[in-house]
Amino acid sequence: MNAEPHNSVHDQPAAGALPRHVAIIMDGNGRWATRRRSPRFAGHRAGVNAVREVVQVCVERGIEVLTLFAFSSENWRRPAEEVGLLMNLFMTALQSEMRKLHENNVRLRVIGERSAFRSELQKMIGEAEALMANNTGLNLLDRKSTRLNSSHQIIS
Repeated sequence: MNAEPHNSVHDQPAAGALPRHVAIIMDGNGRWATRRRSPRFAGHRAGVNAVREVVQVCVERGIEVLTLFAFSSENWRRPAEEVGLLMNLFMTALQSEMRKLHENNVRLRVIGERSAFRSELQKMIGEAEALMANNTGLNLLDRKSTRLNSSHQIIS
């Protein structure tokens, strides 16, 4: 008997076994890249690709809510260059994915503190949320810039 673990987002669970809400703490992308002798930023780019795949699978499977814990207040302590690259990556990903998300009836909501983000990014988030406000498919919640250090935040 082969007991290899399955970790593909495309694996099919048993009928009726799908959750209504999936939450992902996006942590370890930089370490993943470092272990592969790549720049940390390569891991962050790979994280964007993984999110794209997870969103697609959630839409296909009828998952109601996907919450991404993508940028906590602790991330602001990283080197300024890395924080800047992460913000640029978020803007680039949002620009390139916004229309596709909308076409797939995804409703995007960025929750958490946004005031530290550049005004250009805040504006882009607002435009994306407005575009998708009336969509009725997957609710994609992207939690930004909040401290994730107590169990009530994970449960709620």
